[in-house]
Amino acid sequence: MQPGRILVAEQDGAFVIKLIGDVRLTLCTTLDEFFDEMLSVDGFASVVVDLSDALNVDSTTLGLLAKLAIKAKERFKFVPVILSTNPDITRILQSMGFDRVFNVREEPLLNDEDLGELPVLPCSEDAVKARVLEAHRTLMGLSDSNHAKFRELVSLLEGQCF
Repeated sequence: MQPGRILVAEQDGAFVIKLIGDVRLTLCTTLDEFFDEMLSVDGFASVVVDLSDALNVDSTTLGLLAKLAIKAKERFKFVPVILSTNPDITRILQSMGFDRVFNVREEPLLNDEDLGELPVLPCSEDAVKARVLEAHRTLMGLSDSNHAKFRELVSLLEGQCF
C-alpha cells in the first residue's frame, strides 16, 4: 500500500489539505502541528480536506480531523469541507458522525497542482501516544457509538500514557 503523504496549499487564508495513500498515526505529529499552525494564521478563512486519493485513514487521523473541525467551528464559526470519493472511507466518515462537524462531499478536488508536500516531523513515542489518545477522545465525543467503539482503547492508552 502506498505510504501516506500530506499535500497542502494556502491562498488568502483558504487552505487545502490533501491526504494521499495509507494515512496512519506515523503522520499524526505532522498533521496535528500543521492544524495548530493553520488555525493560528491571521486571516484564516476556510479549510478543505481532500481524501479522494487516500487508500486508508486510521482512527488517529480521523480523530485529528474531527479535532480540526471542532476547533474551526469554535474559533471561527466555520464548518470545514471534507471530500471523499472512496465509498469505504465515506462510509467510515458517516458511521463516525463526521457529518456533524464537516460538510461531507463525495467529489474530488478539481485541481491539486499547486499543493506542496508537508515534511514528516519527528516525534517521540510519548508524544505519539498523547496525540493518539487525544484523537480517540475526540472521536468518542462525536457519538455514543464512537464512545462504545473506542472506550477500551482509550482506557488502555490512558494506563500507558499517565
